[in-house]
Amino acid sequence: MALVVMCGQPCSGKSEAAACLAAALRSSLTDITVRVIDESSLHLGRNDSYKDMVVEKNLRGVLRSQVDRSVSRDSIIIVDSLNNIKGYRYELWCLARASGIRYCVFFCDTEVDHCREWNIKRQEKGEPSYDSNIFEDLVSRFERPDRRSRWDSPLFELAPSREENVESSPVIAEAVSYLTKKVDSKTRDVKVLQPRIATQSVRTTEANSLYEMDKATQEVVSAIVEVQSSGLGLAMNKISLGPNLPTINLQRSVGLPELRSHRRTFIKLAGQYSLSGPPPPTDADSAKRMFVDYLNREIGS
Repeated sequence: MALVVMCGQPCSGKSEAAACLAAALRSSLTDITVRVIDESSLHLGRNDSYKDMVVEKNLRGVLRSQVDRSVSRDSIIIVDSLNNIKGYRYELWCLARASGIRYCVFFCDTEVDHCREWNIKRQEKGEPSYDSNIFEDLVSRFERPDRRSRWDSPLFELAPSREENVESSPVIAEAVSYLTKKVDSKTRDVKVLQPRIATQSVRTTEANSLYEMDKATQEVVSAIVEVQSSGLGLAMNKISLGPNLPTINLQRSVGLPELRSHRRTFIKLAGQYSLSGPPPPTDADSAKRMFVDYLNREIGS
């Protein structure tokens, strides 16, 4: 039904706002699932998740995958994280568009001094907080949402430091109204993202291709291991996989670890090629044929 992207500086009040929004949505829609996805729901700590660029990138990947698996037309997903990079918000917007659901950004516009003060108080109380150096680094890299960008629109802005009661804020009510309003042909103030046909077919094709590629290459590896263990076909250094498929020509016995390494490399190369060319094959025989050709070049006679 909808994807809500929380956005704001560290310790800006996003989690409280997300909880209030989720509670208000559950009260308005008793037949719709409302789920909050954040670091804690994935058993990830704040400092561990942002201690360097590598783990931060991994965190975004994990969150994005979780969102991709969760979005549907029967649920409202709230992503309660920093979401501080506009390119990442664009990726989330693309997930919403591919699912054909509503989308909005909920921005907690809190002054950095207030965020820093709240972070220190949490440290003193032993509550989840950020190390000072991590906090300052995140603050310096924050990319403020801009309602002129489609991935930042519609944009709901809340100022937690100036709100006496976030739960009763008009901004919460406005967001709930947008997310729950019934849509018909005459509705103009609510936008339901429409997936492009190309986007849908590409996602389906890529998923099928990866599945077939993984399955087919594993079958080839298993066949080689089985033949080598039984001693069949090694006198001629040839292994047949069946009709209409090329023969594997080996100069020597090849162990399972080496075969797995070649398999991983082949799948990686096939994936990289599909970024600039056609996707990998979606049928098993074509995938096997490509993998056998690759093995014959790498370890064949």
